[in-house]
Amino acid sequence: MADDYGRQPRRRVPGPARPARPSAGTARRPGPGGRPARRPAPRRPSGTPARPLRLGSPRPRLRLIGLALALVMVAFVVRLLQVQAVDASTYAAKAEQNRYVVHTLAAERGGITDRNGVALATSVDAYDITADPTMFTRKQLKIDDGPEQAAALLAPILGQDQDDIVAKLRPKDPKLRYVRLALKRTPQVWTQIKDLKLALATKAEKDRGTVNVLAGVFADPSSKRVYPNGDLAAGILGWVNAEGVGGGGIEQQLEKTLAGKDGKIRYAQSGGRQVPTAGSTETPAVPGSDVELTIDRDIQWAAQNAITEQVRKSKADRGYVIVQDTRTGEILAMAGSPGFDPNDLAHADPSALGNAALQDAYEPGSTAKVMSMAAVLEENVATALTHVVVPNRLHRGDRLFQDDIDHPTWYLTLNGVLAKSSNIGTILATGQLGKTQAEANKVLYSYLRKFGIGSYTGLGFPGETPGILAAPDKWSTSQQYTIPFGQGVSVNAMQAASVYSTIANGGVRVEPTLVRGTRGPDGRFTPAPEPAKTRVVSEKTAKTLAQMLESVVDDEEGTGNKARIPGYRVAGKTGTANRVDPATGKYHGYTSSFAGFAPADQPRVTVYCAIQNATSGSYFGGQICGPVYKQVMEFALKTLQVPPTGAKPANLPVTYRP
Repeated sequence: MADDYGRQPRRRVPGPARPARPSAGTARRPGPGGRPARRPAPRRPSGTPARPLRLGSPRPRLRLIGLALALVMVAFVVRLLQVQAVDASTYAAKAEQNRYVVHTLAAERGGITDRNGVALATSVDAYDITADPTMFTRKQLKIDDGPEQAAALLAPILGQDQDDIVAKLRPKDPKLRYVRLALKRTPQVWTQIKDLKLALATKAEKDRGTVNVLAGVFADPSSKRVYPNGDLAAGILGWVNAEGVGGGGIEQQLEKTLAGKDGKIRYAQSGGRQVPTAGSTETPAVPGSDVELTIDRDIQWAAQNAITEQVRKSKADRGYVIVQDTRTGEILAMAGSPGFDPNDLAHADPSALGNAALQDAYEPGSTAKVMSMAAVLEENVATALTHVVVPNRLHRGDRLFQDDIDHPTWYLTLNGVLAKSSNIGTILATGQLGKTQAEANKVLYSYLRKFGIGSYTGLGFPGETPGILAAPDKWSTSQQYTIPFGQGVSVNAMQAASVYSTIANGGVRVEPTLVRGTRGPDGRFTPAPEPAKTRVVSEKTAKTLAQMLESVVDDEEGTGNKARIPGYRVAGKTGTANRVDPATGKYHGYTSSFAGFAPADQPRVTVYCAIQNATSGSYFGGQICGPVYKQVMEFALKTLQVPPTGAKPANLPVTYRP
């Protein structure tokens, strides 16, 4: 049948049947023509309009996420600006405080040796225990009792009071960042603290509730001064105080030479431990120089042993011995008693500290008569054989003078006046130095000054006294007659010894020296400057005086018989002077002394001994100081290998027949 346009309708030709698609769990029934039947659509509730299915738009969600990210970024930027701009300095300070530590690198102190290189003072490794108080605050440790907890751990190790440590860890100044808890502790002490500190740090890392209260405790490498010979030469060496600075003697005098220059090290730390990968900056310390003294340890020991024993026997206040090389002025020994141990100052007698041989000023007595005789001989107003009539008493000025012993009129040579140590004979001899007593006083004064009396010795030793010598126009009526025999003038022991070394050296005074030189960190030795030399009297006068001093020891009428040394010619002089008590300023007791040199004809060694206020046994210089002189001189001659000369003594006469 044709349609309206005359076209024939198409004829449907059935195709092959399609297999039916099973539904989930149940196969569909085939419909007409073999097609699977359609599942009926669910019915909508009546009155509900039909709504097509569409996907949601992602833009709102993206906007929300973008806004959230923007807010987070703004917060980060604001915080970054606050940290890097607004609070930059505060955070930098905190980082610096907790990260970097600056420690002092203590310079190694130079050693002190005797003339043969034997150690007299040396330094060993030690540590100064330090702390940063800001690391013990609540802000750092998050606890209130950080200093107390740290002090409880440190006190038994450091041997200190717990409250003292707390006071240092909680100072008045909140910005204080460095305190010293203990000085000069042994490496074992620091190791003990370090191990405890490490254990607390390890525990704190594992247990967040644990605090390392020792994180702010550190150690500065240092050194501790040690004197291996105990009290030997302590008066010369001095000591080093708690701050590591010389407190007396050579330690103080040569502080700059010995101390060196401290260095510094700055490094990063965390939890109280150094960060090895963070690097460090260091200014190395410069070690101090070693000092070589002129003294001989063995001679020093002999001198110290001898004077200590005699002071004990005599129950004296104190005593000193000096041994000097007559040719060079070098001091071979300078010993005093009582002494002290610089290793243990806490138990030392304060009155024994220092060097009494240089710091005591006292009236020398008859040992000073050799200067009066030197002036008389040098001025050619008398010779060793000049006759001097010595009465039992001599009236001069406002006083009546006498000798140590009561005697009839003596008929002595000038040599005999010295040998018998006559005060009256010395006054008579020195009275010939001028037409008037005033002129004589001026001449004598000039010689005393040349011998070094009233002046510093040149050693530059801390606390040294120049003694007391008034100008001649200031001498009192009695002084112008007592000064010639050693009263009314004050000296120290080194000045007295130097007088005899001057005579032994042919009349030339050589300034005494204690230091031979220094050896720097580079190992180079620098000798000390040459000492000043001054001619005091002629060689002829010095030789005559040496012969006169032999009579003091060798002649049976001399006062120095106990100083004789078999095989050697010995020159010496005794002294016994009224002593001014330092406590009262009045005369009380005696100063006993003996001075001399040997061999008398070829002098090599001078020995001087003085003992203050002997209260047991004899107080005469020849009796208690003569044996000390002999003991020390014998040891020195043997140590220096000085042989006897073998020459016969001059044997100058002591008396004459009127």
